[in-house]
Amino acid sequence: MSRTLAYFSEDYVYELEIRMKNLMWTISGDYSLDVKPDISTFEKMPDTAILDGIRQGALAKYFDRDALALYLVKKIYCHADQTSLLELAQLCIEEAVGRRLDAEREGIRSLRRAAYNEILDREFHKLTGFPLGRFKIALMREELFSRNAESRQMTGWLEQIHTLREAADTMEIIRMIDSLYSQIVDPDFEKNNNTFEEVMAITLEDLTEFTWKDFLGEEAQQSLEVYLDEITESMATLHMPEEPEDRNEQDLSKVRNSVVVVDPKALARMYSYVEHSFGKSYMSETEAKNRNHLMCRGEHARCSLFYTEGILKNPVLINAQYELARKNLQKTIETYKCSRQVIRTNVRILTEALRKALVLRDEEQSVIADHGNIVPSMLWRVGRSSDARMFRLTRQNRTIDFVVDVLIDASGSQRKRQYEVAMQSYIISEALSNLEIPFRVMSFCTFWDYTVLRRFRDYGDDREANRNIFEFTTHSNNRDGLAIRAVGADLLQREEATKVMIILSDGKPNDVLVQRSDTRGPAPYTGQAAIRDTGTEVRKLRQSGVAVLGVFVGDETELDAERKIFGKDFAYIRSINNFAKIVGKYLLLQIEE
Repeated sequence: MSRTLAYFSEDYVYELEIRMKNLMWTISGDYSLDVKPDISTFEKMPDTAILDGIRQGALAKYFDRDALALYLVKKIYCHADQTSLLELAQLCIEEAVGRRLDAEREGIRSLRRAAYNEILDREFHKLTGFPLGRFKIALMREELFSRNAESRQMTGWLEQIHTLREAADTMEIIRMIDSLYSQIVDPDFEKNNNTFEEVMAITLEDLTEFTWKDFLGEEAQQSLEVYLDEITESMATLHMPEEPEDRNEQDLSKVRNSVVVVDPKALARMYSYVEHSFGKSYMSETEAKNRNHLMCRGEHARCSLFYTEGILKNPVLINAQYELARKNLQKTIETYKCSRQVIRTNVRILTEALRKALVLRDEEQSVIADHGNIVPSMLWRVGRSSDARMFRLTRQNRTIDFVVDVLIDASGSQRKRQYEVAMQSYIISEALSNLEIPFRVMSFCTFWDYTVLRRFRDYGDDREANRNIFEFTTHSNNRDGLAIRAVGADLLQREEATKVMIILSDGKPNDVLVQRSDTRGPAPYTGQAAIRDTGTEVRKLRQSGVAVLGVFVGDETELDAERKIFGKDFAYIRSINNFAKIVGKYLLLQIEE
């Protein structure tokens, strides 16, 4: 007869809880271990509930539960999917402690097989709907039936997780969870969010400032400690939590690639998060609102702009993001030192190419005018003609009416080439400084609904500001159209007659929109729609008299998108050795025109 826990007396439930706690304490050898047994699972899946308790005790005995839980919280803080991450952690923990338990205690393997059968009986349909679920099925079938995985990919994942059977420390488990998450759950996580090193570098101070209320429920205390406790209790539970709706692969793809829903309270905190991640804005609140009102329209309605000089220049506090930026600066400087000769050669080539063109413009031109040095042979005109042009005037063509904006894609997709992009930007900066041409250098990325415009140097800065480009780093997504529109608006206000914008990008505009939970948000900014919008902003600038050059620094597979955005005026840079010649050729054309 099927009975629920409510059927039994309170004494029975209390006795069951004590028995399960004793089981954990016996396995762990630590009677101070404070873990609340999952009695509700025992009602439906008794073998699974008992195995979960044993696993909790084994985890505490063999590994560092607190370190593992802290890693999971950091990963979730960096926008990892909590449910998927916990499910993967559970599987890794099972692999790490299972064989150890088998060797120490008879009967554990029989209990495990019974628990696996319970899980497959109840959850098989749910698990087949997404890759991680199918991985879980393959892992359990391998134990129950010695059945090999059907695909090479699945076999590879199984071989990786089996290495945890010999894990020597907690860090091996953490690294395996992180690696498999990127392979099975979200292959674009590091590109769009944070690398493993960046996740691990997040401090308790950062986590404490974040509110975990949305993860804990309305009545829970808003504290990191409470959330850590919840993660600690959940990470060794092998069954799936009850959810109102089944998840499937398509749903997960939509979450990753299109819309993130954020409630109004979280939106109110966004500005603070952006400041903590990118540094304070150099604009006043009024000026920022005016900019948003003018720029964030149409395709970019309900988006925001954030102007900053970087977290190293204007930090809110010394947090994990600040330390990562500082370390990145040191790595970029090391890259520069290793490539110094190549960079200097490129600067010299680009400088000389531009100088030759500018010399042509600087040539003196002699014309007859109504002022200047008198020409004796024309004195007969005095009193005989109304034409007063009896003077020779020497005019000098000047290059003062030439201005350049350099705009750099700083999204996560640029991470693998960020040092090379920084060097390319530095080459342009040094060459323009040599010729005293006014120019500005900015980068852009999108964090939540903020497009962050980071200024490395302004038009009137001296040469020393060029080295600020060594602080270039990549992060999150990219809303190219909005960035080009905002930077182009400043360029159009300049008085110089010849205006040039150089855009270094990988031809992949892509942004996960933040959709308000109380309104219907716009369509995702990705794919052909994003390419069309970016191309439209480029054409608008060209129609306004700005020469726009796209410098393509992405993968060759994205060349078609680059062509659609920039037309014929883009340069494909395969090697930094050819950078000066290719970019210099384009700039020469603009000067000569």
